[in-house]
Amino acid sequence: MGLLDIFTGGSGPEKALKLKPKVTQKYGDPATRQKAIQQLGEMKYPEAVSVLLARFTITVDPLTTDADEKEHTFELVKSFGKDAVPPIVEFLSKTEPATSWALRLLGELVSEDEVTGACVNALQHLSAHYTKNPEKKVVLLHHVTGREDARVAPAVLPFLEDMSDDVKIAALKALASLKYEPAREPMLKLLTAEETGRRVQTSALSALADSGFSVTDKRAQVEPLLVEPFVLDKDGRIQRRA
Repeated sequence: MGLLDIFTGGSGPEKALKLKPKVTQKYGDPATRQKAIQQLGEMKYPEAVSVLLARFTITVDPLTTDADEKEHTFELVKSFGKDAVPPIVEFLSKTEPATSWALRLLGELVSEDEVTGACVNALQHLSAHYTKNPEKKVVLLHHVTGREDARVAPAVLPFLEDMSDDVKIAALKALASLKYEPAREPMLKLLTAEETGRRVQTSALSALADSGFSVTDKRAQVEPLLVEPFVLDKDGRIQRRA
């Protein structure tokens, strides 16, 4: 810390971190929060980005104010350019709320390949750690759905065993078009398990149909679970009735 820091309340990074309570203050005068957000936007430290990102984790009333502040925060973080990327990636990895905002920011600052990589890393972290709220998993799984990227399928596969039906369904949708052979058995296991709910079973039928996998070895278990428009063809593949 320099001599000037003694009189100004600490270094730039320290000042940024001290503003976090104001940025995440849900009640009281909104002008206090808005001033703190603007001050952070004028700093050029990674810590300022990290504190700004915390604004996305709360919702304030009225919702119009909340939306305006978040859009303003979005533009401020974006203005940091590539310097904002490491704090955003860390935020995506470690923070449960506001995943959509982090992905939207990365989409503005890096290539889609890099965004997919960040999603994969976050999914791998989530698959190895317990999280109470499934929302982050669902958002990440939706984001990688349709991505023709070899990293995606292995990262998605563990979520077929998630506790949340919404997560299982999102994982099935993400795997469906990838035709990832190692997913065949887990999909069939999920489809035929006694505890699997009807919504998940229907999604599993759809994913197996889209993947083109044969279910001949499980035909006796699969047939009773078929619902419209799904049928088994002579090759033991699930098809949609025309």
